[in-house]
Amino acid sequence: MAKLSPIESEFESAEAAEAHDRWVREKVAQALADPAPSIPHDQVMADLQAVLDGHAPR
Repeated sequence: MAKLSPIESEFESAEAAEAHDRWVREKVAQALADPAPSIPHDQVMADLQAVLDGHAPR
């Protein structure tokens, strides 16, 4: 994993960073407003582990 500098932005411009921030905030707002039942963390992790186990190197 690359070590990122806290001084340098991963975005090419302040506008790009702001657009990404708006996008993330909108996605979070949509997720919080979603009336669908939540999936417990343990279930998500178990499902992910099953996927990973199915793709293990042979």
